[in-house]
Amino acid sequence: MAEVSPLRGRVAVVTGATRGLGAALARELSARGAAVALLGRDPAALARTAETLPGPSVCCRADVRDDEAMARAADDVRERLGRPSVVVANAGVAEGGPFHETDPAVWRRVVDVNLTGSAITARAFLADLFATRGYFLQVASLAAIGAAPMMSAYCASKAGAEAFAHALRAELAHRHVGVGIAYINWTDTDMVRDADEHAVLRELRRHMPPPARRMYSAAHVASRLVDAAERRRAAVYVPGWLRSTQLVRAAMPAVVTSLSRRELPRLQAAEPFTATGILGSAGVEGRVTGR
Repeated sequence: MAEVSPLRGRVAVVTGATRGLGAALARELSARGAAVALLGRDPAALARTAETLPGPSVCCRADVRDDEAMARAADDVRERLGRPSVVVANAGVAEGGPFHETDPAVWRRVVDVNLTGSAITARAFLADLFATRGYFLQVASLAAIGAAPMMSAYCASKAGAEAFAHALRAELAHRHVGVGIAYINWTDTDMVRDADEHAVLRELRRHMPPPARRMYSAAHVASRLVDAAERRRAAVYVPGWLRSTQLVRAAMPAVVTSLSRRELPRLQAAEPFTATGILGSAGVEGRVTGR
């Protein structure tokens, strides 16, 4: 007899649920019996994701950077599904290229979505998580542990989101609200496929050790993250070997700097570096997308 998921009958919220990892998370949560609230900026894309879910769901149009819109979305979720027990701060964007060539508005947008948007998401739903003794999962990245050149906004925002989640966990422990951090690497989404279209980011990935440049399906990553939500884990690493990077974290900046000093001039000689703008469908359509 199949084990019943502790998420069955619960309400879960996923930001950036229009596509990519967010849509995969919504499907996995729904498959395990949760009613799912899908949040994003594109109602049509949210509806398409909702159509793939086996269980109940609601779609809420909201920009994670907008406090009032997120508060309205939380009210809507509460009224239509009930109080959430799980909230996944997944919405995110990225950009790449030399920092000095990056459009300041684009750089700021990445930080606003990935860091400030996560904090706004938490604030909007904390009253519900207090009531349900729920769980907040912050989707971070290997970039939070080891910063990479040409990805300054993304790395800064993910390191900030990680620090935010650590602080929130300590603050909420006595309220019996769990806070987890998901450290993920390359996931097969629009954002990463877009990155591979730009020579500098494509070559940087190719020069990573073989395990570090492997791509994982969004469904696989989502399954691991939902496992973590079921167990209220403080951290989840996908792939699992990412956990070992915590042991050498202090040495990583020096190693990355040494490799960059040698490789970046060679790569730039082959093809000049240019700023990418927002990566993924968000860059084309002005939307905040799931990774």
